[in-house]
Amino acid sequence: MRRRGFLAGALAAPATTALLPGCAPGRRRATGGKVRLRFQSLAWQKESVDATKRLVREWNAAHPDIAVEYVQGSWDSVHDQLLTSFEAGEAPDIIHDAADDLADFAYGGYLADLDGLLTRRLRDDIPEPSWATVSFGGRRYGVPFLQEPRVLIAHRALLEKARVRVPTVQRPWSWEEFEDAAKELTRGGTHGVAWPLKEPVSATLNLSLSTGGRVFHRGADGKVTIRFDAADQRVPRTIRDQVVRDRTASRTTLGMGGSDTLPGFFGGKYAMVPLGFSYRQQIVQQAPKGFDWTVLPSPAGPGGDRRQGVSPQTLSIAADSPYREEAARFIDFLLRPPHMVRLALGDWMLPTGSRALRDPALHTRGHGWATGTALAEALRPAPALSVRGYPEWKDKVATPALQEYYSGAIGMDSLRERLVGDGNLVLARYQR
Repeated sequence: MRRRGFLAGALAAPATTALLPGCAPGRRRATGGKVRLRFQSLAWQKESVDATKRLVREWNAAHPDIAVEYVQGSWDSVHDQLLTSFEAGEAPDIIHDAADDLADFAYGGYLADLDGLLTRRLRDDIPEPSWATVSFGGRRYGVPFLQEPRVLIAHRALLEKARVRVPTVQRPWSWEEFEDAAKELTRGGTHGVAWPLKEPVSATLNLSLSTGGRVFHRGADGKVTIRFDAADQRVPRTIRDQVVRDRTASRTTLGMGGSDTLPGFFGGKYAMVPLGFSYRQQIVQQAPKGFDWTVLPSPAGPGGDRRQGVSPQTLSIAADSPYREEAARFIDFLLRPPHMVRLALGDWMLPTGSRALRDPALHTRGHGWATGTALAEALRPAPALSVRGYPEWKDKVATPALQEYYSGAIGMDSLRERLVGDGNLVLARYQR
């Protein structure tokens, strides 16, 4: 529900060696008088929308000469909508998006370089791994402000009945222990795990960081090529084995989104579901009265490696906005530590800011907040964030190939051939 479709190849013009300063035509210019900023928000849950709108009202009350207009956008259509508005010179001044959607817009010159606009407070408060998700060519084109780890949502009673060791952040399951636990939990019509993999690419790549997977490799010439080595294959093999060989994972959930698995989870069809941290809100809202669930960390790689990739939500400024400085002031206001906490609580996600992340409200045991917050230090930029052509590779190559692999229709050799062979042909068109 948070993700959005891409217009595959829409910005596949020949790559340039440097980012352009802004090339969208004909945008409106400032005319004097009161400054009016358009802020397109992609908040969609009621708590998140309410929190964002309240902060906009607070800004407007304190800054009568710089009015911010709240514009509602949608994750489902944001890429295409932004592309159209950029080309027409009518993009919002302040743009809410996700880090994995920024690369083509940044390289196309549609987003402002923020380095000279952001306050030192904001730059210092957000850790470097988060800044790396929005940096292209040595410049920052967004402010990462919300993120979520992938976790295991588990049925507590089934865990206790199977007498499996319950993992903690300090002592997570290895991928081997996770496979063993799924076997112990598969009994009496219950599958140990449900993998909702309607969109399998990000889950596969991001979880594979724990086993040393990279997939995308940048050479000395700056060009990216795809490899799919043993470290990249570890997590996909686990998922396929659970579905096809061990039958500890439900085959029917492979084509589902995360929300689609919740009724079966509540009904005891699956003991565990790997989901984004924010799905906890839907569980709280939809679970039957008395349903007992818990949040567990995702499995770790060799040596207890808990790294996983993330693509944070971001705030950017249109390159041709006549009010860049005013827009940056609003972003700084919106992302003050107490405000970032309010946005995180509203979206059931984690703030990127170090001060906000220390807020006691995010460290309570209820609803797994403390578990998720403890995972924040292991979050890293998703492998594909700076890769031009990734959206097309994902949609045209990786998604169908992984879906076929996980269902058992093709083997690892065929999967590797398609991801690498077909994938490098796609990326080459963006890197000429």
